[in-house]
Amino acid sequence: MTVAKTSCHSTSQAGSPLPVNRRFNFKLNKLDIILLIIIGCFISWLVYRSSIGIHYNWHWHQAFKLIFTNSKDGGIPYFMQGIISTIRVSIWGMIFAATFGLLIALAHRSSFKIIQLIASSYIQLLRNIPALVFVFIFYFFISNQLVPLLGLSDLFRHYNGSENVLQIVLFGHSNLWENLFSGVLCVGLIAAAYIAEIIRSGIDTISKGQWEAADSLGLSTYSRFRFVIFPQALTAIIPTLAGQFISIVKDSSIISLISIQEMTFTGSEIANSSGFIFEIWLIVGAVYFILCFSLSLLFRRLEKYSSRHLQHS
Repeated sequence: MTVAKTSCHSTSQAGSPLPVNRRFNFKLNKLDIILLIIIGCFISWLVYRSSIGIHYNWHWHQAFKLIFTNSKDGGIPYFMQGIISTIRVSIWGMIFAATFGLLIALAHRSSFKIIQLIASSYIQLLRNIPALVFVFIFYFFISNQLVPLLGLSDLFRHYNGSENVLQIVLFGHSNLWENLFSGVLCVGLIAAAYIAEIIRSGIDTISKGQWEAADSLGLSTYSRFRFVIFPQALTAIIPTLAGQFISIVKDSSIISLISIQEMTFTGSEIANSSGFIFEIWLIVGAVYFILCFSLSLLFRRLEKYSSRHLQHS
């Protein structure tokens, strides 16, 4: 052990450190093998019970053929439209939640008591009522009044212009813009309360010496926060922030209850109309897993990059 440790930190004759050969070891130990056997037995038991216990005949071929069938107007399959809608709502929801959450976090740390009270009240309200209750309250009592208040009625409800490719990719077709607006606000407002607390806790972890060092450099309040405090706080909160962004993707399924045609909504309609209940919902679950797992891998790479960048800066 001593020799290996010394060789890793030794330097060449030229004075440059020797390259460290990093390899991933995929060798399974006894515990890994036992866990894989247990998981295999459990999956085998589920397959056996589904064929013997509930006497269900699987129709995977018909289910996959159904979800890849083009829509009646010759467009992309209805289920694929739901996947695209879920991705669109999730991305816009993340952008809105991150931006609004940052503003709420800064307001919560404000020296003005009234601003701090408003931010704290918002966080406590959104964190302590069920997301489903908020979605219904917002959609039926606030969203319908908010669109005319912001002057968006003509754009969302009476748009007669031609749609270009960029508009369709970013926002979908014009008849669904109001649904997208409501869905993004519902998902984003809920997530913003949690993101605000995550950012606030990250800022609070920065030591007092960092604030004093930034002040000694004569930096403005914005420069101090932008170049000294926030990069360090962001590195600390990326894992927690990643979990919240993944929750946005999963929470987007809630807005299917207000007739927004995302993946859960389209999957439910296909399952009810075809009768392939188990197959369709398992496919829906698998797609959600792929989306969330891909996002998890992306944030893992971002975490490693931010850590290296912070160490070298």
